[in-house]
Amino acid sequence: MTQGNETRCGFVALIGAPNAGKSTITNNFVGSKVSIVSPKVQTTRTQVKGIGIWGNTQIIFLDTPGIFRPKRRLDRAMVGSAWNGVQNADIVVLVVDAKRGFDDESQSIAAELNKRQISAVLVLNKIDLVPKEKLLGLAKQINEAGRFDETFFISAETGECTAEFYDWLAGHLPPNPWFYPEEQMSDMPLKLLAAEIVREKLFLYLRQEVPYELTVEPELWERRADGSVRAEITIYVARDKQKVIVLGAGGRMIKKIGQAARQEIENLLEDRVHLFLFVKVRENWQEDAGRYAAWGLDFNV
Repeated sequence: MTQGNETRCGFVALIGAPNAGKSTITNNFVGSKVSIVSPKVQTTRTQVKGIGIWGNTQIIFLDTPGIFRPKRRLDRAMVGSAWNGVQNADIVVLVVDAKRGFDDESQSIAAELNKRQISAVLVLNKIDLVPKEKLLGLAKQINEAGRFDETFFISAETGECTAEFYDWLAGHLPPNPWFYPEEQMSDMPLKLLAAEIVREKLFLYLRQEVPYELTVEPELWERRADGSVRAEITIYVARDKQKVIVLGAGGRMIKKIGQAARQEIENLLEDRVHLFLFVKVRENWQEDAGRYAAWGLDFNV
């Protein structure tokens, strides 16, 4: 840890295969939701900054999209965003799902780190789901395949052993003034975070490929005289039949999604929220450069 009045600050890029737990680590450190999570892979679409203080150090986590073999333009843009996070980081952390092991996707990421001559920190996450005797063998296998400065065994979900990981990061970031105010937890505007929470609920309640075929955009975020917020958010789908699925029979699905999202947004804001969701068809939205710009993704990657 830092000593005296010296402050440290820097960027820590979390990379890994989809659903390795990068967003859960970010939220665990910040102590509040700044990045959405779901059991489905490829939930995170762009870099999300999670900002927190650890001792005299401000740690800025770059929660990046999961790295996988891209098939579509959006896939390529997401993977490109993840590797851009590596370039902008003081420390790179490879997060591996300990239950899934050193699978093909994690092996590919380790190989790419080697190719780029990037040293990283290895984090084996979800250790609460794996017999302890298997962890050392897994760590040895991964360390033999890459260049890792340190290895940590954590469970971001339960918080087990995360303090040791944060201690190490705080001691290895460069001396700097803090880049953000002490109370700031993310650089994402509230209206965008609200839209992301809606998208999280879509991932949670909708099955198969529908969540991957839609995008969510905030249209209105208005603070009212009584202190409450009126939020209007549009869900764009690619085809009419997807709109029917999102709405559900008698509008029951969209109502269920809206209620869950509103409750979570209210808990974050500690204020009443009037949430209005609209579902519209926008064909070929994945080929719309403006959507990529709004997420900070490179359309031409």
